[in-house]
Amino acid sequence: MIYRYGSEQIRIKDRLPVVPLRDTIVFPFMVYPMIVGRQFSVDALQAAMVGDKQILLLAQKLKEVEQPKADDLYTFGTVARVLQVMKQAGGTIKVLVEGICRTQAEKLTSGDRYLIAHHDIVADSYADDPTTLEALSRTARKIFNEYVTLNRRIPDEVLGYAANVEEAGKLADIIAAHLQVAPGVRQSLLQIAEVEKRLQRLSEILSSEIEILKLEQEIDSGVRESLTKSQREFYLQHQLKVIKEELGQKEDGTDVQGYEDQIARLSLSEEARKKAIEEVNRLARMHSYSAEAAVIRGYLDWLLGLPWSVYTKDRANFKEVESILDAEHYGLQKAKKRISEHLAVMQLSGGVKGTILCLVGPPGVGKTSLGKSVAHALDRKFARMSLGGIKDEAEIRGHRRTYIGSLPGRIVQMLKKAKSANPVFLLDEVDKIGSSFQGDPAAALLEVLDPEQNSTFQDHYLECEFDLSKILFITTANTAAGIPPALLDRMETIDLPGYLEFEKIGIAEGFLIPKQKIECGLIDRRINIGKKVLQTIIRDYTREAGVRELERKIGAIFRQLAQRIARGEKKKSFIVRKTDLPAYLGAPRYHGLTVGTAMVGKAIGLAWTQSGGEISPVEVKLTVGSGKLILTGKLGEVMRESAQTAVTLVKSQARVLQIAADGFQKLDIHMHFPEGAVPKDGPSAGVTILVALASALLKKIPNRQLAYSGEITLSGEILPVGGLNAKLIAAVRAGVRKVALPAGNQPEIEELPEELTSKVEITYLKKAKDILKLAFPK
Repeated sequence: MIYRYGSEQIRIKDRLPVVPLRDTIVFPFMVYPMIVGRQFSVDALQAAMVGDKQILLLAQKLKEVEQPKADDLYTFGTVARVLQVMKQAGGTIKVLVEGICRTQAEKLTSGDRYLIAHHDIVADSYADDPTTLEALSRTARKIFNEYVTLNRRIPDEVLGYAANVEEAGKLADIIAAHLQVAPGVRQSLLQIAEVEKRLQRLSEILSSEIEILKLEQEIDSGVRESLTKSQREFYLQHQLKVIKEELGQKEDGTDVQGYEDQIARLSLSEEARKKAIEEVNRLARMHSYSAEAAVIRGYLDWLLGLPWSVYTKDRANFKEVESILDAEHYGLQKAKKRISEHLAVMQLSGGVKGTILCLVGPPGVGKTSLGKSVAHALDRKFARMSLGGIKDEAEIRGHRRTYIGSLPGRIVQMLKKAKSANPVFLLDEVDKIGSSFQGDPAAALLEVLDPEQNSTFQDHYLECEFDLSKILFITTANTAAGIPPALLDRMETIDLPGYLEFEKIGIAEGFLIPKQKIECGLIDRRINIGKKVLQTIIRDYTREAGVRELERKIGAIFRQLAQRIARGEKKKSFIVRKTDLPAYLGAPRYHGLTVGTAMVGKAIGLAWTQSGGEISPVEVKLTVGSGKLILTGKLGEVMRESAQTAVTLVKSQARVLQIAADGFQKLDIHMHFPEGAVPKDGPSAGVTILVALASALLKKIPNRQLAYSGEITLSGEILPVGGLNAKLIAAVRAGVRKVALPAGNQPEIEELPEELTSKVEITYLKKAKDILKLAFPK
């Protein structure tokens, strides 16, 4: 088709190669430089250069699309001819194009390497009223002159060029080409074929842009006035600085500038940044030696020293996480399994989810070291805070700055020390928190440990919120009974009851002996302590749930070897034998069942203590008296009630047991629980008391191989008890081979390790008569 362009007549093909444009609209009569870099655009340009140098320019709807299809392009575009092509470094091409006419792509097809468009030229159309057209042209020209005058980014030469254009359609396109508006607005102008409508729309856009430019000028004028004021202040500040230097106050400005630099550099929360700026401004107005200035500096040091938005990246390989946990801790399979599940959920969900884990167990079983291992496995920082004996709420929430010597709470202090906002945070001895007139620390911990609240934790000293939700909190306790109920509700307890003998030997060989060799400076010496020797140390010199005392005994042996070497002994290897142990450790402290065995009026019970499981005998003696019940052995209220229940139950079964009913009125019953200096309490001694009492009344020895644990009721029911893992460990350690337990505990026993349950024969009991038949089979 033939198109008249000015004084030229140009033949335009029906099919043209397409060059998609991003953020650029080319109008007719416009000469425009472009950078072409995408391969399909380069191929389309090369096809045009081989032919008559004509291309079709279509704008993309979204500039982010790298490989635009037909649906990604506007259908209205501009036919242009290529005036100049220059290759640049990097494979891009600089092209100078000239817009010829509007067109509408009817069909876009994909060629071998670029898009090809079938198009129809859209010519300018005019209404029949020349007066209206002239009025619109004059108005558009006038408003455009004002727009160019206000807009410094458009050269003044454009006004001279536009003034010489008489054709209304060409004038409209020249003005539209120089408008600095969004590409979508320019595209809408390109699509208007009616010249009057195009001029009307141009006048509206220009008027709106002029209002914006005027507002910009007002703002710019205000900024210049502010700059003039700032320059004056800078001059005065410089003079003030010189005066302060003469007075020896040079560090004041240095402090302020240093804090300002820190605020600009750190990724503070919006609230913290605002607070820091306020305090720096206050500091700038104060004398550097004033007391309040020192307080502000201390506050800013704490505020800016915290790890705002400083997060470490967790170890991505979960198998490696599990292998580290296994390598650093022997045994504790149930605890490690639950921790591994927790860490897996964290990895998949992308954050700390669910309840807080609480490791519950006696001293020395590895609660604290397990927390450290979790931090090592995740490759996170580790922070530890001991809660034992804390009675002041300010230890958690911090002191308010109105007090002299105030500090942040220890949560914030540990975070600053860890230099990370997502460490593994171990809260040790959560069962030993106290309370006083200074507040309740346990109540303050509720916010810290609650995943729904701790994202906005506010320390009284900081006076702004700190996000604790990314922290992995782990708590430890010797017993769950000492944890405040509201706090326990936010935690999931994991029992660490203690180690079996074979586990202690494994821990000694894999961890304790290498550690003591390093600590005693014997790393270059070969020291052989066999399994039999370790077994003897465990049985005869230690009696504990954990391995602390075992480590001390091994350390005692190594220290004596180090002493011999320091005195000049040249040996490079040492063998520690069982016969050497008395020389190293003294006489054995324990000999099998130190409490003795069952006899008339005596039964062996199993008890749980904060140090693990223990053997707890009960002794009963009958003396002539008036029917009194005497209890000795520093008993708690629960055990006293168990003793009274057992007496009442035996009295009610006197006929079955063939005991004279009036015999109780002539006898005093004295029950004694050995180790009188040790407090004893808990609901698990009822069965043992019953057997000992029945033995004394029947004058028969109970089954010598049996140990008991369970609680009884007045109706003769045997109730389930807790701490069975630790109790069975104590039984195995003491050489007990048969244990009688409540039937209600059978599901729990079945979950215990086979290495433990296989060492004892367990009988389950439901009624008091069952235990009496078992204890007195004849």
